[in-house]
Amino acid sequence: MVDPEDKERLSQLDARIEELKDAQHPSKPHQEEHYSQAQVAWRMVTELVAGLAIGFGIGYGLDLVFGTSPLLMVLFILLGFVAGVQVMLRSAQELQQQNSAKADEDERD
Repeated sequence: MVDPEDKERLSQLDARIEELKDAQHPSKPHQEEHYSQAQVAWRMVTELVAGLAIGFGIGYGLDLVFGTSPLLMVLFILLGFVAGVQVMLRSAQELQQQNSAKADEDERD
């Protein structure tokens, strides 16, 4: 069995180990990490291309079903482009809000 004195020493050692771990690796979740501007740009490009690809797929499929050659494909590509731009703008707005909140926090410090 472990002596009460040893239990206390072990708990103190555990506390010191946890303090050192926290000092080495801040406990920030992955979602709150800093992202570079290149990562944000790639995210926006991916969102735009996804909108275009989905629009193309829907338009092409409907053209095959209804036999309306390129009409619906062009229409849905344009709609996919508009949707992609909207998502890009929303991402930019989200990034701007995060940056302004961070700037406000830095001003307070």
